[in-house]
Formats: sequence, structure tokens, C-alpha cells
Amino acid sequence: MGKVAFRSIIFFIIAGLGCSSAIVAVESQILSVSSPDGKLKIAFQAKSNPPPYLPGERAYYQLSYLGQTILVDSPLGLDFKEASALDRDLEIVGANRESNDSTWDNPFGPRRKVRDHYNQLTVHLHERHAPGRRVDLVFRAYDEGVAFRYALPRQDALRNFMIAAENTGFYFTRDASAWAIDLGQYSTPYEGEFRQVALTEIKPNSIIGLPLVVKTAGGTWVALLEADLTDYAGMYVSGVPGTSNALVSKLSPLPNIDFTLPLYFGAASLEDQLGKMGAMSEHLQFPASYPHTRAAALDDLVAGSTPKATPWRVLMVNPRAGGLIESSDLILNLSAPCALADISWIKPGKSAWDWWSGRFARDVNFQPGMNTATLEHYLDFAAQSHFQYLLIDSNWSSWTDITRPVPEVNLPEILALAKQKGVGVLLWLPWTATALQMDEAFPLYEKWGVAGVKVDLMNRDDQEMVNFLERVVRKAAEHHLVVDFHGVYKPTGLRRTYPNLLTREGVMGLEYDKGSDRVTPEHDVTIPFTRMLAGPMDFTPGGFRNTARGQFQVHDPEPMVQGTRAHQLAMYVVYESPLAMVSDEPEAYTQQPGFEFILEVPTVWEDTKVLNGEVGLYITVARKHGGAWYLGSMTNWEGRTLEIPLDFLGAGNFDAQVFSDGPGADRVATSVSILHERVNAHSKLRLKLASGGGATVIVSPAN
Repeated sequence: MGKVAFRSIIFFIIAGLGCSSAIVAVESQILSVSSPDGKLKIAFQAKSNPPPYLPGERAYYQLSYLGQTILVDSPLGLDFKEASALDRDLEIVGANRESNDSTWDNPFGPRRKVRDHYNQLTVHLHERHAPGRRVDLVFRAYDEGVAFRYALPRQDALRNFMIAAENTGFYFTRDASAWAIDLGQYSTPYEGEFRQVALTEIKPNSIIGLPLVVKTAGGTWVALLEADLTDYAGMYVSGVPGTSNALVSKLSPLPNIDFTLPLYFGAASLEDQLGKMGAMSEHLQFPASYPHTRAAALDDLVAGSTPKATPWRVLMVNPRAGGLIESSDLILNLSAPCALADISWIKPGKSAWDWWSGRFARDVNFQPGMNTATLEHYLDFAAQSHFQYLLIDSNWSSWTDITRPVPEVNLPEILALAKQKGVGVLLWLPWTATALQMDEAFPLYEKWGVAGVKVDLMNRDDQEMVNFLERVVRKAAEHHLVVDFHGVYKPTGLRRTYPNLLTREGVMGLEYDKGSDRVTPEHDVTIPFTRMLAGPMDFTPGGFRNTARGQFQVHDPEPMVQGTRAHQLAMYVVYESPLAMVSDEPEAYTQQPGFEFILEVPTVWEDTKVLNGEVGLYITVARKHGGAWYLGSMTNWEGRTLEIPLDFLGAGNFDAQVFSDGPGADRVATSVSILHERVNAHSKLRLKLASGGGATVIVSPAN
């Protein structure tokens, strides 16, 4: 490509509030932008590459960290249905450079004050041949990582379109270790193990969900995610035929099925699952108006019109695996700011929950189940524990009408009692009925005094479902309802725009212990470094029937959990979730050591630090709330002793209340020791973790 000639070169700068912008003439085929600290650089070039690259002059980008190349020439391009691909014979016709350094307040996250500091390069490209379409590539570099997106300006040559593929490449310099969740299909609840594999093991037919975490041969950690997923299809990656260490994007297609209920808990069939989940078959008869998805071709991915921007393709980069966790604000910075004028009504907190053991109770004078007596029993527990919420799970209504409780549930009585006791009530909803009835149901819930909803079983992230989720949180906000999504894909930053979206599942959580042995301590210390990079995860911790290695058995009701009591306690610190379930039955906590920690631990934070950790082995996270720090340590099935420096405390003396694995916890997993120490910033805490164990610490200023 020759140099681009301009009739005139105009420079102008817009400065103010920490932002600057400049339009510059382009005199070079290579354009780049670096992070504010200069360590990361992303570069763009249009050129021809030898095989195994496709022929012709194409758009590529590269990524380097501290001068070392992480991604070699990685292709960029969009394929359109019934139109040629927009990926070659593009000329650079201009470029913009911008910088930003600002802060914003996040009362519902791991860090209260969020710095948004980046340098940005926008490259304007024009197709040389007819029809002469235009596309902008926007590259943004932060100290924590880089991001880029495609932006299609309004243009006569491209008005309405259907994207058939997004051919975004991620070509690593050499083979590396990766932690990947291979979902196998697009219609899933994003629940599974992140397994350690080599990049070369990711095949062209793989469907790898995000985040994908890679440890390069040089020891640098890279996490691939997406942000600002709005009116678009969710992204996955797979291998590239004929090219080693290379990944390419895949977009979730619109399905042509009416309904998919995934087989949870290892059920052999839908009927088996229904039995395991509590005989819900009578609620699975859908009316003629059921919101089925239209028949769609496999290349019907994203329908749109210009102007249109894709989600951000995000690469977090850090020398430490724990540093990736500390960088998770990057997803929020790349998402649209809060759309709500008033967020004072949004309350984070903990919730009692009837689903985990709601069909079981000891020493009560009622028959446990989905009925008024059981729910008021859980409500009393929530009030006595000063929890913010009671979540009433499935079957309080039929699955086809979410405006009327079943006869066994006196919802007006429960809501009146909850109001009297100062507890908010959350209601579980199937997405199908929600799609049909939210315009009627959500105003009704506000009138009733309901505090929020848990919407479940979407199991998709195609464009239609992505838009449905945004519609839910927007409509819920209009009626002062907080939201928890289950049976859902990973977070992509929507909670910044609508902070009433407190948490979401999209993770293989504790519920799997009711039907399998898959939720192991190894899994527990893998997901903070993988799934949690995308945002909060409603893992539903708090199981108090703790088992040592080799003792776990599948029980439902009265389920067990793997690992020690202290391991479960640590989840309330290690896992990010502004809405946290206290999952077990009320009687499971009666006079039990460790429950006092659950009563005290907050769910939102002013600051977060990852003090140590290795993926799948162990982790220690420190989070600040008010004047106190809360520490959580967890290990896999290997017992270990950790020395925790406390140099982040600052001046003065502090009292440390330590909840740790007690004597013989590797055999009797419920054993907990509680002790107090006087510490300061020069101290080191010595935490001895049993097999499958953990520890939590509350560090507060000394009196």
C-alpha cells in the first residue's frame, strides 16, 4: 500500500477533564498505540502475508508486552451474508488518537474508585473496490490490557446487513498453557470445568467459552474476554486449520429450536432431571404464545444496520495470574456508563435461599417444601441473621404465569411479614414466562413490594438472548427490582450500565453437588483466575455439610459439599458477588462455628488485592470494607502453609480474627479454629490450610 495523500492536513486538539483528541494524517502503514505506562503496545498493519495466511492484502494487528511479542500478525475481518467479506484491499484514509484519565464510582464492585486511563487509536479504512465500504478499527491500550472493536460508520454502501462470521484472530507466538472451558455447543448455561490444555489442543471444531486464560512461554499471563456485548452475538474461540497456536473468533448463532432445558446434575434424561429437581413436569406445558425463536440459518449471527460497533475484544495482560483478577475493572471501563439517574434503592447483601435444602428440615412442625410455612421459616432465619434478602426459588408460581402464586404459597402474607422484618424478597422466574409477562409482572411486583427477580434457564448468548437480558434489567430498573441471572452466559459489563444487575451465574456452582462430584476444591481455586475475570459469579456458597477427601456422597436433599468448613467461608471473600447466597438450611448453621463470619462479611468492597495464588492450586484475596480488611485463602486437595504479608494495612496496630481449619480438619472437615492476633503492616500471618481447606481473617483497627 502506498502512502495516503491528503489535500490538507488538519490537526486539532480537544482537551478537558483529562481527555485529549487529535486527528492526524497517516504517513505510515504501521500504526500503534501504547498503554499509559508504555509496557503494552498494539500495532495495526495492512499487508500480504505468506502461507498459511490467506492470500491478498489484509488487516492485521500485533500485541507486545515489555518489548516481547505475545500475538503475531492476527487477522481482522467481517463476513456478511449475501455480500463479500470486509477484510482485504483496505486503504488507510485517516486516524484519530485520544487519551483519557478519569475516575468513576462503583458502589457494587471489588473496588469503589475505578480509574479509567487509556490511550486510543482509531484507524479509518476504506475498501478500494466496489462497493467502497468503510470500517473503523478502534484500538485502546490500558496498563491492565488492550481492547479493540470494529465500528461500521453510517454509509450508503452498507446500510442493513447480516454478519455471517467475525474472523478475528488471536495468533500466539508459540505454544502455551491455557485454561479453557470447552462448551461443545452454543446453547449452554456456561457451566463446566476450566481445564488446563495446550493451545495446540484447541481444535477448529472446539467451542471455547470466555474467559480463556493463557500462560505464555515467557511467563506472561493473558486473558481473552469481551466487553460491552450489546445487540450482538456472544463470542467463542476455536483453533485455526493449518496454523499452530492460533485462535479465531466464533459467534453464537440464532437457534432454530423452541426450548432447551439443559441436563443438570448428571441426569440421564429430561424426565430424570425433573425428578431430581423436584417433580416440575406439570409446569412445562407452554401456551401457544410461547416465545419461540424463529427458524435461523447457521450463518444468521448478527442482524444490524449502520452505524454499528461490535463488542470490545479484550486481552488482559499481567505478569501475575492474580494480577488479572485485580484488572477485572477493565471490563467495566469498556462498558457504557450507568444509565440510571438514581441508584440509591439498589441494595447489595446476603440472601437466605430455599432451593438448596428447602425440601428438608429438622425438628420443625411443618412439612418442608414450596409452601408458606417453609418460606416463613427461611424468612425468620434471614431476619434473625440480618440478611438483606430471602430468595424464593422455582415453583412459587407456575412456569407459564408469573403473576399468580400457587395455592400452597400465601405470597401476600409472606411479603407483609418480610416488610415488617426488614427483609427484601426475590422471586425466581423462568425466562420464557418473563419474556411474555414482564411488562405486566414487573409493575405488579413493585406494587406488591418485591425487591428483585432471579431469571433463569436462558442458556444462550445469541443476539436475541443478549437483547432479552438487557430488556430485563432495564424494565426491572424502571420498577426498582434488582436482578440475578441464572442459566446464563458470562458477564460482559452490563452491570455498569444497569447496576441493579447485582450478580449472575454462568459458572458451575455448588448446586452441582446435589447430583455429582464435579465441584472439587481444585475447581473452586480455578474459577477465580478464569470465570471471575469477567465479573461477579453467583456460586451459591455456604454449604455446612463439609466433607474431607474421599468422604463426599451425592445427597439430595441434605446435600454435602467437598472441602472444609473454612474453605466454604473463604468463598465469601475470594468470590466476587454483590448478592451472595447463604445456601444451606437454617438448622445447618445453628450454633455452628464459622457462621459468625458469614453474618459479618460484606458483599461489596472499597479495594481488592490478590496476595498470592496459582491457578487450580491455591489463592489468597484481601478486600477492604470500611476500616477493616477481609482475607480469604483456599487450597485444592493439597494441604499447604501460607505466609501472608500484611504490608497493605498501613500505619497502626490491628486485631486479626482468624477462622482457620481446626484440628483434624483433613479428616473432620467441619473442624474450625477461631483465634485472635495483634498484627501490623510488618506482620506476616501464617495460615495452615488442610487438604481442601481454607481460612478467613477479619483485620480491623485495634481499640
